Amino acid sequence: MSQYVVHGAKGSGSVMVEAALTLLDLPYRVVESSILTDEAGDPALEKINPMRQVPALVLPGGELMTESAAILIWLADDHPEARLAPTMASAARPAFLRWMAFASSIYALYWVRDLASRVTDIEDAQKQVKAKLNERIAECWGLMDRQIDPAHYILSNELTVLDLYVAVMSRWAPGRKRFDEVAPKMARIVRRVDADPRLAALWAERMPFENT
Repeated sequence: MSQYVVHGAKGSGSVMVEAALTLLDLPYRVVESSILTDEAGDPALEKINPMRQVPALVLPGGELMTESAAILIWLADDHPEARLAPTMASAARPAFLRWMAFASSIYALYWVRDLASRVTDIEDAQKQVKAKLNERIAECWGLMDRQIDPAHYILSNELTVLDLYVAVMSRWAPGRKRFDEVAPKMARIVRRVDADPRLAALWAERMPFENT
């Protein structure tokens, strides 16, 4: 079987795609990008994805996919036997698509939050933008937490790519401590995903973090 190629970076959104590929037991390799550490950008990544964002996934047939939520949904749907997403016939499918899109809207906030100079050149304003986006991110997680009725995982007793999506982003700013405060139901779930033995090596190598 040909490999999937993940253009990504340690600690970035590509890790959720790597996690899904790991759970699916699909062969893949990572092309590490410098996009998170080099403000000048990554010319190699730009050739693959003109948006200069990770993740970008090249499928075995050569097709390119970008946008983390789209990649995760496609991988799950392409391998229904793994049960990483509710099927179209499942009563949970609407909620799955709703919360994947909702989480994607939170993900988009980091484009500004992580580099506020993208929207303002004023240093004091950059600090304010970052602080306000931290609060907006926390507010969104709280809104989601109050509207879900989780079982062992967010949608059911089975892990889905939605759980991977939330678990990875919950490690980002404003941090797990804040996430725990605003999203106590999901806090229990992301720790369950943290502890999944199938992902232990991936988390340690690609997304180590302090649980604060």
